[in-house]
Amino acid sequence: MTALNDTVGLTDLFASRRYFRKFEGIMAHMTRVAGVMEAEGTLTRDEVSILVGYAAALNYTFKALSLKYLLVGRDTGRFFGSLAIDATESGFPASDELITMASDAQQAEKHLLGMPSVDELKAQMVQVILGERTVPTKLQFALSQRLYYEELLKGKLFWPRNDPAIDWLGNTGERRRFRMHWAVYDSQVNLPVIYMMELEDTGRTALPKDQRRWPEVQAHLMAQSLGGLKLMTIAKGFDEDFNDLHPKRLRRFHVGPMYSDAFTRQSGPIGEVLSQARAPDGQDWALVWTEEDLQSDRVVEERAGWFSSVEREIFKLDPFAGRGADTGTTRMERSIILPQRPYQVLEELNPPGFRSVAKFVVSDAGRVLRY
Repeated sequence: MTALNDTVGLTDLFASRRYFRKFEGIMAHMTRVAGVMEAEGTLTRDEVSILVGYAAALNYTFKALSLKYLLVGRDTGRFFGSLAIDATESGFPASDELITMASDAQQAEKHLLGMPSVDELKAQMVQVILGERTVPTKLQFALSQRLYYEELLKGKLFWPRNDPAIDWLGNTGERRRFRMHWAVYDSQVNLPVIYMMELEDTGRTALPKDQRRWPEVQAHLMAQSLGGLKLMTIAKGFDEDFNDLHPKRLRRFHVGPMYSDAFTRQSGPIGEVLSQARAPDGQDWALVWTEEDLQSDRVVEERAGWFSSVEREIFKLDPFAGRGADTGTTRMERSIILPQRPYQVLEELNPPGFRSVAKFVVSDAGRVLRY
């Protein structure tokens, strides 16, 4: 592995493949944990469906990147780099990887037009193996790039920006209720972040069909989807900018960091846990999952001009020790997903910072236990 500041390039072929296998397993575990949260009543079925959809998109993104870097470290006759991961803060790929991938997706059809088909490349590979008795590395590379562009064309990946989608939840009196969801890959911390907002609509035209408001809402939310902004700031800004849209609940889910003794440099309790666990490959990791939740407490009327007034939301902040003012949330909950052996060491060490953290212990058999 080569390093530049906090970014590490996975230049070893086998390390690169282990990394992608690890994340494939982690995303599958994350989906099962969401199912447990539904069973506990923490999430509704629709919310789980949304989160699972983003997890699947992340999986497709990792699959595309694994094809792009399938022959990393091999002599392909062309330098094409290696996957850059944030080895300190997140354990996920650097945001530049997703930005480049999004750019490649725009040119995918053009690239594929100039490439031989999969069958043609495989036939050429057989000829080289039988005729020249050598490994057809350059052809293998060409095939991996073709499969990469084909994967991009399929779509449904997790992009740097995943614009808002909207679902109708029903009516409260004459008010329409909607849930919006969107996601970004936060370039400041190299992590996927998912947002959900529940709102009431008192506009003349339903928001999804409103050709003026809906594009404005999408643009507004994407511009405000920065990890450094508190939920209170985002919700109040939305409430003030759209007089006939009333945000009742805003949530933000941070997926990660992912810690692994093999791929990341971690200090503090989690570093000690993974180091002492000495878990086998595939079980030497821990994924942090954080949910921030901001809920409206009541509504007040404000004057808007001489003869009219508008509703403004008053949001409920966490009452414990003034934390709400610091976090800008009604509630914040941290969870950690990890295999059995790291969990056992975590329980033995019992570090103070983890006592209030929900722990989801997963197994390769698909079982999830909550502690």
